Amino acid sequence: MPFQFPGTEPAVLLSSAQRETFARTGCLVLPGFLPSALVERLRPEVDRWVDEGLRARSMACGLDKNHSGPPPVLELELPAHAELLTWPPLLRALAELIGPSFVVRHLHSDRHVPGVVGKAWHHDGEPNSANDPGLLMVRALHYLEGLDESVGSLVVLPGSHREPAARTARAHLGTAILPGEVVLDRLPAGSTVLMHSALFHARRPAPVSGAGPGRRRYLVDASYCQTGARWRPAQPHWRYMLARARELELGGGLWPELFAEQHFSEFRRG
Repeated sequence: MPFQFPGTEPAVLLSSAQRETFARTGCLVLPGFLPSALVERLRPEVDRWVDEGLRARSMACGLDKNHSGPPPVLELELPAHAELLTWPPLLRALAELIGPSFVVRHLHSDRHVPGVVGKAWHHDGEPNSANDPGLLMVRALHYLEGLDESVGSLVVLPGSHREPAARTARAHLGTAILPGEVVLDRLPAGSTVLMHSALFHARRPAPVSGAGPGRRRYLVDASYCQTGARWRPAQPHWRYMLARARELELGGGLWPELFAEQHFSEFRRG
């Protein structure tokens, strides 16, 4: 069932059950969360990002040991991506889960071809300068075309965000079925999954069938960090990314910490 907004308010007011689900499991699924008009504008931007080599150049800048400079285009400079990153219902939902003060850490966009291999069990948690596990980083995974058997599934391990485990502690298992896992493979277009960054998850490939290749899988992935300590940046050009967001006045000035530099430490690899 598509996500329903309460009344006519341009906000998401999560129920106490939804907030409890996120705290307990580390994951909250919002089926059909994004408006179709926004999804329709995001899809060609993702196509351009991939087809024109902009994603590859962005990744190369992130891996450049000499930190030669930012990529020619950032995802948040694409109009629909910028709108999604600061979409008021999304930010209000995040505020319901982690409080009203948080900062953007990254925005990534990709299009997976049919038959793409899976991604092994892992989590994306990062320590903060206070070593405070009570400060949260949340990832917003936006599936523009949804998820079904033709594009593969997202698999999560509820409650694993509470484990003091290395991010690759389960990588040796590949994408194997684990006790207690939850498979997300029936989501409509425009669905969003809000995930605690320390939650173990995997991308399970679509099963091979005689029906021919499956569909492309469109994913836009952003992360938001609760303020109160300094977080490790995701890219060497993180200051440029935040500065561009401020120049573009993303968020309309309603979320003063959303692109503030003081919430990050210096970039380092590893």
